[in-house]
Amino acid sequence: MKNIKIIMLMALTSIGAFAQQESQYSQYMYNTMTFNPGYTGSREVISALGLYRTQWVGLDGAPENINFSIQAPVGYHGNGIGLDITTESIGPSKTAAAMVNYAYTILGSNYIKYSFGIAAGFQNVEIDYTKLNIENPDPYMQGSLSRFSPNVGAGFYVHSTNWYVGISIPKLLKTDFYDDVAQTVHAQKKHVYLMGGYVFDINPYLKFKPAAMIKAVSGAPLSFDVSANFLIQNKVTLGMAYRLDASISALAGIQVTDGMQIGYGYDYDTTGLGNYNSGSHELFLRFDLFNASHKKMVNPRFF
Repeated sequence: MKNIKIIMLMALTSIGAFAQQESQYSQYMYNTMTFNPGYTGSREVISALGLYRTQWVGLDGAPENINFSIQAPVGYHGNGIGLDITTESIGPSKTAAAMVNYAYTILGSNYIKYSFGIAAGFQNVEIDYTKLNIENPDPYMQGSLSRFSPNVGAGFYVHSTNWYVGISIPKLLKTDFYDDVAQTVHAQKKHVYLMGGYVFDINPYLKFKPAAMIKAVSGAPLSFDVSANFLIQNKVTLGMAYRLDASISALAGIQVTDGMQIGYGYDYDTTGLGNYNSGSHELFLRFDLFNASHKKMVNPRFF
């Protein structure tokens, strides 16, 4: 009976997964370029980030994500160029994607910057049928299936010294992945992201930043993430995050040096599937490389 319940819960969850396939992160405020190419170069230094996420620990075939990105400012106007690489494993499927980003920035009044970003790259989806326990195997569902497709994206990002807002579609092209006789169909749909955040200086030793991100895709309910983080002594970050009808998270981070930050997040699943897993873990490491004339970052370390 317990196995039947787990199968039913995973089946219901997968309905949303087919419509909302792009990776989700609890610490989305740190790998913003993955969702919005307009963010590229906005840190005004060469910045590299690596993030690892394992979801629904204890369930076979649960999602596992690795994200690596590097970005750098270009020229004197705040333009930026970057590379974003993502891999994701879910059950028998593996997805690998690489996108090259470029952002053009216009400086407005009151130190407000307007950035227009574009992205171009590819993704490859592979399904290994040997990992499935098929009762009546189809002759076409043998070995593995692999599909390669190009993609493009766009984003608009506005920020000042203590706030930001952005809207983006990181992958504009819809792609269908299917086998030779159309036995298996998996569609990659456009996802629209709206994000924003603000940094409040409570006192010289404490900053508070609420942030939010909304994800919309055809065929699935809106995904809504909200977080609240505190930066203490410009060193330690502590906070909480909530994903509507999905999870609640505890977040922590430490600024080891001016150029190195480590962060960790733990998600507790608030759905029925939470009874059968031990939560999700997320770890990131970010390096900022400063030159001699730019030893410290002007913007708050939150974004």
